[in-house]
Amino acid sequence: MAKFSYTALDELGEKVHGVEAAPTVREARLALAEQGLRPIKVVEKTSILQFELTPKRVPREEIMHFSRQLAVFVRAGIPIMEALQVIAEETSEKHLQKVIIDLIEELYHGETFAKAASMHPEAFPNYYVGILQSAELTGNLDEVLNQLADYIARDLDARKKLTAAMIYPGIVFTMAILVVVVLAAFVLPRFTTFFTSLHAKLPLPTRMLLTASGAISTYWYILLGGFIAIVVGIISMRRSERGRAQLDHLLLRTPVIGGLIQAAVIERTCRVLATMIDTGVPLPEAMTVAADCASNAVYRQGLEDIRDQMMEGQGLAAPLARTGLFPGAAHQMFRVGEETGTLNLQLETAAEYYKRELDIKVQHFTSLFEPAIIIFVGVVVGFVAVALVSAMYGVYNQVNNT
Repeated sequence: MAKFSYTALDELGEKVHGVEAAPTVREARLALAEQGLRPIKVVEKTSILQFELTPKRVPREEIMHFSRQLAVFVRAGIPIMEALQVIAEETSEKHLQKVIIDLIEELYHGETFAKAASMHPEAFPNYYVGILQSAELTGNLDEVLNQLADYIARDLDARKKLTAAMIYPGIVFTMAILVVVVLAAFVLPRFTTFFTSLHAKLPLPTRMLLTASGAISTYWYILLGGFIAIVVGIISMRRSERGRAQLDHLLLRTPVIGGLIQAAVIERTCRVLATMIDTGVPLPEAMTVAADCASNAVYRQGLEDIRDQMMEGQGLAAPLARTGLFPGAAHQMFRVGEETGTLNLQLETAAEYYKRELDIKVQHFTSLFEPAIIIFVGVVVGFVAVALVSAMYGVYNQVNNT
């Protein structure tokens, strides 16, 4: 019998973790459901090293197209199992096809669509499952599937903009590092040999440059080892809750980057909450899912604290303001929405507002990053040129004076 590590929500919406023994992942999920838990993530552990065997994630673009296709079939009155069968035959994405076949099998055994989808976190995020559960109660599955597709499309668009904005600065930064490495490792050592053979008295900039180059050439393995140690350390910290929180806190305090991350997290939080509330998901459950979807550990903890205070009857706007994680504009929108009963509309407005803010901050970041890298390369190359030229003139003057 295999062992499965799980993360689930209890009856109060609290996250619980543990290990469940079962023959298959399906049986493990059913066992958790019988205990009153809603599985979020269930992954098998090996018997020796306890590595988690996580299935490959289905691309979000495929889930978006799947949602739109299924919405069309449902609106046309086609039974959901028949619709899934047609989509499975037409899709070319193998992982999605396997997921759909599993969905059909679960439906055949009497599970609801939302319950079957919850068994595949590699394809359907928590907010997706939560909204499906609400849709099955209200009977507007086709409309909700279209809303989910729209949300995924907006989320993908925001990520693509951020990725596209980072490509050019990333290339420039990589080229700058390569320039420094080539100069230090290959070019400057040749000049060191040349100047040493002439027994020339070198100016201070040249001596500084050749000393740095010699240190890099001689102790490159120490520098490489240090770089690898830093990378491994960061990866290790990201895998622990405390380490991830420390790194995320540091990123939020970093100039320019912190504002960019804040806008991205708030936009996504507002979008998830608006979509879930729009489809009838209770606000505390929506907050639980929004916290789980937050890509920043600091915001995840903050949203969980807000949810806990909401459960104590303190409302939404006041706990949100106390976290200090949301700007004044967000406080105002949340407060107005809570007082007027238009929270979903205010969340949509806030999401659009911070989407524009994110675009502005991305442009601001790239407009600062690109010149900074160009200046860095210019300073390095300029210093090298000045150091070498001044040394050449010094050698020439020594030769003329002898």
